[in-house]
Amino acid sequence: MKRFVKKLTSLAVCLTVAASLAACGGGKKGIQIAVPNDTTNEARALMLLQELGYITLKDGAGITATVMDIAENPYDISFNEVEAAQLPNVLQDMDYAVINSNYAIDAGLNPMEDALAIEGSFSAYGNVLAVKEGNENNDNIKALKAALESQQVADFILEEYGGDVVSTVDNPTDGYDASVDYDALAGTTITVAASPAPHAEILQVAKEILAAKDITLDIMEFTDYVQPNNVVDTGEVDANYFQHQPYLDDFNAENGTHVVSVATIHVEPMGIYGGKQSSLDAITEGK
Repeated sequence: MKRFVKKLTSLAVCLTVAASLAACGGGKKGIQIAVPNDTTNEARALMLLQELGYITLKDGAGITATVMDIAENPYDISFNEVEAAQLPNVLQDMDYAVINSNYAIDAGLNPMEDALAIEGSFSAYGNVLAVKEGNENNDNIKALKAALESQQVADFILEEYGGDVVSTVDNPTDGYDASVDYDALAGTTITVAASPAPHAEILQVAKEILAAKDITLDIMEFTDYVQPNNVVDTGEVDANYFQHQPYLDDFNAENGTHVVSVATIHVEPMGIYGGKQSSLDAITEGK
């Protein structure tokens, strides 16, 4: 399906520039790559660059790696750590940016067509439906989970996004859970926090499934990675759908929150996009 391409707005974005490190080089060639500044997504971006052969991370650097964990930087790349949602907006000012597919899609980029490279291994980064610990078996959560694990949602993901977003549900349901008392849920509202694309778009399919049982799904859109977990942890919102499991694990550890995943719905490959550069050759050859 041909997607509507959103016009990028001009935003004033403050870049946090990583300090120059001896191990990372001094940026002699001036190549600048913007990466997400949240812990797990920055590590994911750096692992993609290592996979491409542009840097080497220190032994043992894992899902919390930052630019401080770069052991070898033979092409003297300079890194700019930027809030993930702002990466598409700063792309034009960078040589390259490593962007999460949800933000790329929301900015009108097509990951499989516009990305210069896509991570080869992303199974650990499935996007999850998450709830406050202790609410996993509530009927409203089980109903939402079944709707998101439906064949209708799997078909929508394939038709709408192709390979830009990939369903991870092995055995899609008909949209309903036989153990749920849907009559008791009739007339109620389930609230879910989500990022605009693709999560809120996917949730629209689940909304139709639940509406057939007279259940309202209130989709609340957020553009940051903090508030969706906070509002679930406080009980203000029933669930959220915007993040992958490593990010959720790190968020809980850093913030003392108790948000748990109940289902993995899809995965979004992370890619590197050209800003001032149209190919990756500039990294190894200089500008």
